[in-house]
Amino acid sequence: MDQSKETTPTSNGEPRQTSELPPLPRSIIVADDEHLVATGMAGSIRELGFTVIGPAADGEEVIEMCRTSRPDLALLDIRMPKKNGLATAEVLYRQFGIPVVIFSAYSDREYVEAGNRVGVFGYLLKPVTQDQLRVGVSVAWGRFIDAASSDHEITRLRERLEDRKIVERAKWVVVQRKGITEPEAMRLLQRQARNNRRPLAELCRGILENEELFAG
Repeated sequence: MDQSKETTPTSNGEPRQTSELPPLPRSIIVADDEHLVATGMAGSIRELGFTVIGPAADGEEVIEMCRTSRPDLALLDIRMPKKNGLATAEVLYRQFGIPVVIFSAYSDREYVEAGNRVGVFGYLLKPVTQDQLRVGVSVAWGRFIDAASSDHEITRLRERLEDRKIVERAKWVVVQRKGITEPEAMRLLQRQARNNRRPLAELCRGILENEELFAG
């Protein structure tokens, strides 16, 4: 399932680092408005060695339980009252960084395509056997780790580019204030960063903040 998303997986508003993610999810929340189906899925998950949260009966209950319990992964039915599985998946992924596996009796193309956009990393058709569940959870978690790794690298690249812009701006401030060349200004900044044991970008950011203060 293609996971080309606009948002970065988050937890408490921060990007989830792949080094923080276990090789398999430790806890899984289950939600289905059919009680017997939900309890059956919960039992299968426990037998596979995962900690079960729930089961929940609707999307709003899932969100509230995730807000307090923060499971690693969610296993959701699509058609639930109050908030359906896809709408719930979007909230879980974008607000809490929790990936979702959908299990449903419906395989409509629009469901699958919508799932790709809202944090769904796996799709299982009912009835789900324990082997299918084991493989589905493992594959979905692997896709989530790949997505988290890719998004983290993009974030790091953006941070490095931003740092370079800050260093360039600070270098020109030094050039203008001291009347020295660009290479001399860069060497001066690097020396000050080493002497103060501060990252170069952090030092340059402080220079720019002081410049703006005096300019104001």
